[in-house]
Parts: sequence; C-alpha cells; structure tokens
Amino acid sequence: MSEAKFISFEGPEGAGKTSVLQALIGELGPMLGDDLVTTREPGGNPIAEAIRAILQPEEDNGMDKRTEALLYAAARRQHLVETIQPALAAGKVVISDRYIDSSLAYQGGGRDLGVDRIWTLNQFATEGLLPDLTIYLDVPADIGLKRVMQHRQGKIDRLDKEDLSFHIKVRNTYLALRDQFPDRIQVIDATQPLEMVITATRALIWQQLKNRNGVHS
Repeated sequence: MSEAKFISFEGPEGAGKTSVLQALIGELGPMLGDDLVTTREPGGNPIAEAIRAILQPEEDNGMDKRTEALLYAAARRQHLVETIQPALAAGKVVISDRYIDSSLAYQGGGRDLGVDRIWTLNQFATEGLLPDLTIYLDVPADIGLKRVMQHRQGKIDRLDKEDLSFHIKVRNTYLALRDQFPDRIQVIDATQPLEMVITATRALIWQQLKNRNGVHS
C-alpha cells in the first residue's frame, strides 16, 4: 500500500484557492486515480455539508461567534471520521480545501476568540491530526476582497462581507501560524499571476508525492 498523504489548502478571501485547486487536481486525478480524495471544509459528507449550509448563508443570520466556532469544529470532526481518516487508512492522498488553520485564523483571529482557545477546541475534534503539508496562498486583505467582489462566481457569503479589519486579522493570524509551524505551512505569494501560483504550488505537492507510483513532475 502506498504511503498516505494529507495536504490542506488555506488562504484568505480572494487568494485564488479554487482556481489553483481545480488546475492541480485536474493534473493529479489521471495520475492517482482512486488514490486521490479531494474534499472541503466545512463539508465533505452529508452531515458536514448540512452544517456548512448553516454556517455560510449569504446574509448574516445572527449567529453567535462561539456557536460558529463550535459548529466548524463539529463539521470538522465528522469530516475527519467519515472522510479523511478512512482515506488515509487506505493509503490515499487527501487534498482538502481548508482544515484546522481556517478556524484558527477566522474564529481565533478574525472573531477575536483567541487562537489558543480555538486550538484546544479543535484538538478535541481532530485528536491532534494535522496535515503533512499545508499550502497557504497569501494575499493582502484589501486585494483579496477586491478580487472577491469583482470576480467571484456564485454567492458572496457573510464572511466575504465582513469589514476590512476582520480580514486583516485573519491574514495576520495565518502569517503567525506560518511562523509557528514552518515545517508544515508553506506560503505562496498569491499576488503573482495565476500560472506562477500554480507552478509554485505544483512544486510543493510534487515534493510531497515524489516517491509515489504514477506521480511525475
């Protein structure tokens, strides 16, 4: 059985995660076949997707910020036990659009609940499971929000509509997490042209999967 790998993607609003993921998953899919599992948070299975619908309405629903943090942790727990852990146990490559660092940045930093508190909450939810690699696409908050309003396809949710100060705190928390976990979190400048961001991201993924059959640079 091949060695399991868990890779997460993170970034503030407007960093271009969706575009980068679509490009690279399109390349990895034919190489890995059934050994590639792509998923997202909150979501990844019916229970977690139902929680996502509560968490990400287009308009503010009056949710208390601690309730929000608890719901993200609950969705993550279900995602872990139903989607991530079985795939890793089977030796697969799991690529998740967001994981624990999103809660640390958005609820711990952006909502001012405290990174340490959100870390403790999510340690209970995840039993300490962290990705082998976290790719953080970095963009200044003002640039990211401008991209969201100009280019995002689909709905603009309530997190997108938070004021600039919220998004600055989110980004600053991500950068602090990079300093705390330098071996796991790798930063890519997402203000570069998309093809350059994809190329840099591809190199990080290929390094993780270099010994895996069927994967080539």
